[in-house]
Amino acid sequence: MSRHVLVLSGPNLAALGSREPEVYGTLTLADVGEQVAALAGELGTGVELRQTDDEAELVGWLHEAARSGWDVVLNPAAFTHYSYAVRDACAHLVGTGSRLVEVHLSNPAARESFRHTSVVAGVATGTIAGFGARSYLLALQALAALPERS
Repeated sequence: MSRHVLVLSGPNLAALGSREPEVYGTLTLADVGEQVAALAGELGTGVELRQTDDEAELVGWLHEAARSGWDVVLNPAAFTHYSYAVRDACAHLVGTGSRLVEVHLSNPAARESFRHTSVVAGVATGTIAGFGARSYLLALQALAALPERS
């Protein structure tokens, strides 16, 4: 079975490159996607990238990944801090045997106090934060290093 990873980005990430570049950097989401796709090719991993500002759509994609047996790299963005719907969909995903790596471009623990809590982290396989766009690449490498599901 060939590994397939769904790379999901939450609200406001379509504005990367122009939104608070001092925090999030100057790469666009398309730039990040190109880097992820190139690394996936090197790792022999199938990858699909999606972005949404809609919580229900994100939950639906997580359920799709659970049904399909896909691992997920997820930047839940603002949903990180309060979306129990996203958290529950992540818990379901991991409960099916898929792996979930939560990623953040910045380090939420070093920012405003409301960003310090992640409702997703407790159900994620792991979390990578604070490395800019490289957070996505590190997550993909981490998943590639894990044994495939049988």
